[in-house]
Amino acid sequence: MPLQNLEIVPRLLPDVRAGRKRHTIRWREREIVPGPMLYVNAQDAFDTVMVCVTHVEKMPLCDVAARLGKSAEWPDAELLEGMREHYPSIELDSDVTVIHHLPPVA
Repeated sequence: MPLQNLEIVPRLLPDVRAGRKRHTIRWREREIVPGPMLYVNAQDAFDTVMVCVTHVEKMPLCDVAARLGKSAEWPDAELLEGMREHYPSIELDSDVTVIHHLPPVA
């Protein structure tokens, strides 16, 4: 089985590398399962970070901030605006996948 991977915007890679970003929210993308996963810079395929996915959850977008303990940082309007940068037609009631992972191994 080939290594699972997801593209990620370059500005988020430093937080993944530092272990500050430990999840990603995806909508209508390939299925990801627990185990090794490679993040690939969307603008430079040679820039990658290997992480280990611990679990994957499906939920409406409107439930994500509370689930991740980020309700204060991510009010609904701000979360929706941020997600629409990547998925222009997403709505608060859209079912998304939250992929949780460990910090990368040095």
